[in-house]
Amino acid sequence: MKTIKEMEKKEVFMKQFRLPRKIKKSLKKGLWLYPPDEKGNSLMASPARSPEDFMAVKKGIARNLFDLKESKSRRKKLQKQLDKEVIVPDEELRNYVHEILGEDIRNSSYNKLIEAKNNPKAIVAYYNFVNAYHLYKQGDDSFGNICCLAVDRAKELLNNRKKL
Repeated sequence: MKTIKEMEKKEVFMKQFRLPRKIKKSLKKGLWLYPPDEKGNSLMASPARSPEDFMAVKKGIARNLFDLKESKSRRKKLQKQLDKEVIVPDEELRNYVHEILGEDIRNSSYNKLIEAKNNPKAIVAYYNFVNAYHLYKQGDDSFGNICCLAVDRAKELLNNRKKL
């Protein structure tokens, strides 16, 4: 006859979330995220361990960050949006830089962007900065980081030109 403790252990064991080995293994690969909230923050999901997260993945709510098909199309769309040719006056560019970057790097970043604007190989970084700033002003805070990356890219492209 089974004791009460053995029966409780069996109940707990049966209540645990179980998946087939291959499905569980595929769900452990990658980083699963819920859609971002209004601030752009996403919660992480663990579909291999949590039944709620597994159901969210099945319904398409949670997505794998490393899903290559989705990422490639999204990256291409974003890159096309950032590479649009937009020229702004230098004074307006100075205002953009002063609004989005810290005091210690404002002047050097502004000078690099002006230099990139006049360089045919680095002008893409200038376009990226201006377009990312416009998207940032529309309310998508994640494009503030892209503005900083565009300045870094401008510096890199300009330095490559000098090395050749």
